[in-house]
Amino acid sequence: MWSCNLNGTGGEDPLPCQHAQRALSALSLLYLLVGVPLGLGHNALLLLANLQDPGGMTMPDVYFANMAAAGLLLSALAPAHLLGPGALGWAVWDLGGEAHVTLRVLFNVAALVALYSTALLGLDCYIERALPRTYMSSVYNTRHVCGFVWGGALLTGFSSLLFYVCSHVAARLAECAQMRHTEAADAIMLLIGYLVPGLAALYALVLLMRVRKEDTPLDRDAGRPDPSVHRLLVATVCAQFGLWTPHYLTLLGHTVLAARGRPVDRHHLGTLLLAKDLSRFLAFASSAVVPLLYRHIDRSFPGKLRRLMKKLHRGHESCSLDQTGPQPATA
Repeated sequence: MWSCNLNGTGGEDPLPCQHAQRALSALSLLYLLVGVPLGLGHNALLLLANLQDPGGMTMPDVYFANMAAAGLLLSALAPAHLLGPGALGWAVWDLGGEAHVTLRVLFNVAALVALYSTALLGLDCYIERALPRTYMSSVYNTRHVCGFVWGGALLTGFSSLLFYVCSHVAARLAECAQMRHTEAADAIMLLIGYLVPGLAALYALVLLMRVRKEDTPLDRDAGRPDPSVHRLLVATVCAQFGLWTPHYLTLLGHTVLAARGRPVDRHHLGTLLLAKDLSRFLAFASSAVVPLLYRHIDRSFPGKLRRLMKKLHRGHESCSLDQTGPQPATA
């Protein structure tokens, strides 16, 4: 990362690219120093606070715990991606290397889980508001849905893995002759990983807005969802898709340019590489933004966090008593 890839400019001024390169490098280092620890800490707290009391979890909590697991994976992958080949020039980070392919597939899996969890959260919130007490969006069903999300993400990641691997070993395996272009894997991710959940999330928001405008007896139901859930949902959808859209736009541009078959000059190639790096940086930032939204908007999270702290403190006290052992009896 962090390179313009302009060895010869052909009359073009490299200064704008160099300034953008320095700014992106500073942003990436700032995120590695602040954003990655913040994302790891908040996602871990979100997971622990919800999993320490599974009986008290609601449907949105399960989806946010699922997004927190994807956020932990993204935060763990961020240093490897943001300190990639352009920054250090390591041979292991070669674009066709096995390490690069593995990291890219794991990144795609985390992206699929994050966006599909957001879209399904919107649809289930609409079902819960429009049809209360039907148990269609219960915690039990949501946990199984999240399991299917991870399974589908792994299957989709495996299909894109075939294209990445064949682009690396196409010269040695005749079976990979027709699967050596990574643009096909990018097109799969664009369609399945962004367009489908994006349309689902947009449809869910439209339905929720329509339900909120209608004054029905269901709105006076004591079991209706908390109003903070709606604010949290809207903020989460806007943040997730807003931060992931640039990444998928760069995939779309790369796919279109490859389909046209026209070579890109050095100046535009440097611009495209910087746009790709910036979009990847924004995608990683989503892993730190979503748990912050959950912490500040969800009203039940402070209580869950206090219960978690009490449980940890109790466990620490019991460990201290066990270490001291039984006290001798005095006459």
